[in-house]
Parts: sequence; structure tokens; C-alpha cells
Amino acid sequence: MPKVGFVSLGCPKNLVDSEVMMGILARAGYEITPRAGEADVLVVNTCSFIAPAQQESVQSILEMAEYKKFGRARKLIVAGCMVERYRNEIREQIPEVDAVIGTGEVEKILEACEGQLQPSGDASAAELPSYLYHDLTPRFRATPRHTAYIKINEGCDHPCTFCVIPQLRGKFRSRRFESVIREAENLAQSGVREISLIGQDTTFYGEDLGLRDGLATLLERLAQVKDLHWTRFLYCYPNRITPRLLETIAAHPRLAKYLDVPLQHASRGVLARMKRGSHGGAFLKILERVRRTIPGVSIRTSFIVGFPGETESDFRELCDFVRAAEFDWMGVFGYSDEDASKSFALEGKVDAETIERRRNTLMAIQQKISRRKLRKRMGQRMQVMLEGPSKETDLVWEARHEGMAPDIDGKIYITEFEGVTEASQLPSPGSLATVEITEANDYDLIGRVIEFAGPTSAPASAATSALAASGESLATNLFPILA
Repeated sequence: MPKVGFVSLGCPKNLVDSEVMMGILARAGYEITPRAGEADVLVVNTCSFIAPAQQESVQSILEMAEYKKFGRARKLIVAGCMVERYRNEIREQIPEVDAVIGTGEVEKILEACEGQLQPSGDASAAELPSYLYHDLTPRFRATPRHTAYIKINEGCDHPCTFCVIPQLRGKFRSRRFESVIREAENLAQSGVREISLIGQDTTFYGEDLGLRDGLATLLERLAQVKDLHWTRFLYCYPNRITPRLLETIAAHPRLAKYLDVPLQHASRGVLARMKRGSHGGAFLKILERVRRTIPGVSIRTSFIVGFPGETESDFRELCDFVRAAEFDWMGVFGYSDEDASKSFALEGKVDAETIERRRNTLMAIQQKISRRKLRKRMGQRMQVMLEGPSKETDLVWEARHEGMAPDIDGKIYITEFEGVTEASQLPSPGSLATVEITEANDYDLIGRVIEFAGPTSAPASAATSALAASGESLATNLFPILA
């Protein structure tokens, strides 16, 4: 059967789409390969959220086109968000592309690979995406075997002026409650020990299904799934953080004490132009309630600097807010002026040099906060999830505590395993352990394992040993090599 290789770009939501497409192809007999030079079919799943993501997507398409021109590949398929925005342009300007698949056409990947996909009409006349996978949909996971994402809803109905997600992924729609539970149970049975629930706004989960406090109810059920150590959710809106949601997280040890709340700004005026509402003072009250209800909670947020009309006064207000809020983790994005967004028509555009200066200034403030908070961890003992040998150095392993989400937050580097004298005594990735923190830097911790939470397990053979130690499957290697 033909071999197919994937490049998956952008957010975890896009990664799940790639996993579904790979699953559909694997079920049909295709072999998934991590080497572009061996692939008969190449698929680039694109991101189109902001300009840098679009540039990366275009570059990846052109790189894969070279394999079709001079290598083994016979077909090149472009999928994802960029197709929703530039379907016709991709067809016209990159002749090497054989088919395009939007975010609502994921299930058509087999037709595209086999040349049976009928081109849809003009992109301007296309309907909004409505596809939503379920627990019976095949997935070929591209994450380490002990951790996985579950997409619980798709699309968005919020009117944020800077965002084009509703155009790329359609209206908000939730997956059926029992479908999510069954998928979590299946993943746990396959060896997954940590689940991250994702969606453009996970806190809105179930509203369209008539579920009251849908996310809290879902978390309560997931907390009972055997063999899951941690369950977390990403991307919640501040005005959807209800008392029941916080109390649910606090009540269940298997629910990670972690909140990802993209606030975007703190200035009332900027937030109003963003169609987000609220202000920094109200956010501080929310954060205080979160920390009071969930002792030890880790909070991540993200901001946009340089939004049209953002003054130096607005920016100073944001800086003061960050100092007062003392987030555990923070991301800062420079405003990207997308012609499809409502903010494109706003006056008061901020120049690129000012945007970069503001971004660097805000991150420097957060760097000091992070360094100070992490240094307080020195000498403490905490439960961590072991990830496996570090990809950055052969000398250490990597781990995370429950306040560190996969891929986006800091890490704990393990320099010593107390009592371990040979490799066969090391546990499998995904195991829990107690670590004593010995050092701290700006965003990461360093420590030594003093106790394992469960029995160690020696891999069956030398061949499987390397795979188990890395915590990776074939698909895990796919994206770095091709991308």
C-alpha cells in the first residue's frame, strides 16, 4: 500500500485533525511514514490564524512540492485552515497541489489521496465548516503514548474582532457527552495517562446541547476514569469561570490544578475594541477567587500587544496588571492585521517596531515573575509525570508537574534517580514520581527523583526499549522530520 507523510502545523486542535486524517488512511491500509523521501503522498495541514503562521504554511507546502518534483511523491494535498481562506489561490498559484481539504472536509482525506475528491466550488460560496469527529472516528496519535488531546467542541460564536476562527472552523458545536467519555476511556485503556481537553472555548462546552455547567459535569465524569492521572482543559473565557467549575477542579485530585485563561489585554478601552469586554480590575478579582478556591493552582494566560488604538497608557496599564496578577505562565503575541478580521478596519494601527518593543517589554516583566516564583520551589518535593529522556541532552530526563501543560509551559529536568543503578529499573514515560527540586531558572526547574509512585517496568526487548524510553510512537517523529 502507498506510504503517506504529514506536516501538521498550528495548534493542538489542528493536530487532532491530522491524527484523524492519518487514522482514516491507516484504516484503509496506508502506511504512515516519518520520512518525506519515502512518501507516495504528502499532506500539509496548514494554519492560517496570523501572518507568521500563514508564511510557515506556505513554506512547508513549497518544501513538500520539491519532493513531488524530484522525489518519490506523486501527490501533494493541502488541508486545514489556510484552505478555508485561500482555497482558490492555492489551486491557482501552486500547481503541484493535487487536492485541497478544508477543516470541514477532514473525512474526505481518503478520497483526496485516491484522486476521487471532486473539487468544490468557489471558496466564497462555500458553507461554513460543520464537521466534528466522535469516539468511533479512527485516530493515529502523534503525541507520546502517555498523553493525548481530546477535542470536545469545535468552532466559535464569540465576536472577537481580532479573530478569524469562526470563518475557519465554523459555528460553535459540542461533541456528545458520552462520546467524549468513551474516547477518554479508550485512550486510558491504550496507555494514555494524561488528557488535555481542547476547543476554541472549552468553558462553553455543552451549551448548544442544553447541558448546564457542561464542562464541570464532564470533568467530574473524567475524574473517575481509571488509569488517568491528570485531566486538564485549555482555553477558557474569563466570564465563563463559574463557582461550580472551580469547586469541581478543587474537589478531584485527578483534575490538574491548572487554568489557561487567554485574557488578551487589561485596558478597558482595548478590550472594548476587541469586543471582549471587562477590564484588569475585574480580572484580578477572578484570579483571586480562582486561587482561593483551588490552592496551588497554576494559571496561564496570553495577551495581544499593538492592537489598533493601543496607546502607551494602555500598554502601561497592561504592564501594571501583569505585575499585579503574577501569572505562572504567559504568552504574548504581536497584533497581526488580518484582512478577514473585523479589526482590520479599525484606525490607530501600531507600527511593527512598537509592537515588538512592547512584546519584549511585557515578556521581560513576566520573566522576572517566573524566575521569582520558580525559585520558591527550590527544596520542595512535588509529584511529577515522567516524560522520558530529554530531546535536548542525553544526560537528563524530562518531567512536568500538574501545573505544566504539554508543549507550552516549562519543564522539570531530572538529573538523578535515587536508588536506580541500571536502565531496566527506570519506569515507563507517563509514570508518576516524587521529585525534590534542586535548582530553578527563568522558566524551568531541575530536580532529582526520590520515589516512584508505582512499580517500574522493564521493556520487553532492546528494540522496544528505545521506543518506551522516548515515550514516542512512529507518528511522534513524523512532524519534526517533515516540517
